[in-house]
Amino acid sequence: MSLKNKRILITAGPTWVPIDSVRVISNIATGETGRLLARKLISLGAKVTLLLGAVESCCLDKKINPALSYDDNRQCRRKGGIKLIRFKFFGELRNRLNKELSAKKYDYIIHSAAISDFKPTRIFNGKLDSQKAISLKLKPLPKVFRDIQRVSPKSRLVMFKLEAGVSDNTLIQRAKAAQHKAGAEFIVANTLRPYRAFVIDRRGNILSANSKNDLVRKLIKRIQFLCL
Repeated sequence: MSLKNKRILITAGPTWVPIDSVRVISNIATGETGRLLARKLISLGAKVTLLLGAVESCCLDKKINPALSYDDNRQCRRKGGIKLIRFKFFGELRNRLNKELSAKKYDYIIHSAAISDFKPTRIFNGKLDSQKAISLKLKPLPKVFRDIQRVSPKSRLVMFKLEAGVSDNTLIQRAKAAQHKAGAEFIVANTLRPYRAFVIDRRGNILSANSKNDLVRKLIKRIQFLCL
């Protein structure tokens, strides 16, 4: 059940897509689940890399070696603790994820970031006049799990599926469909207000969780079981 020296990459937090030179489309993700996972996994001896979006990382300060964190494209070496890679925009996440997966082999990839699904068909130069109405036409963005499948096919994938305003049954069925498409080892189906989550494995076994801390405990136990 040991995770010692297992290489685990986690994506967490929101992604941005630009509207003009100063405005973005984003979401309400906090990256809390990914940060909780990173802290717990590092305490169990795993080698953790965390790709974290535009949120505060204060709760990780005691676990991060400053020599390992960067906000640009500088290379860094692991000397212990969590390796932190920051991103803001969708394109930055894709580029840094692909670069990291191309450079290293990871045992697990926990893809918990709240990925933007759409971007404007046109990005405006400068700042749009706030006194004028404007309509935005959106087009779908590529699915990041496709990059993971292509660049790191041997890594075990844990992905997340967030829904809102649906029944538990609908939430679980949609998550299973996404899991099948991605070939994920586990998928976490979750919803907000009130928070509830379900960890689903490839056989369709389901564990429910009623808080993020509860989810982290149960998900890590399932990952440990696969390491037996």
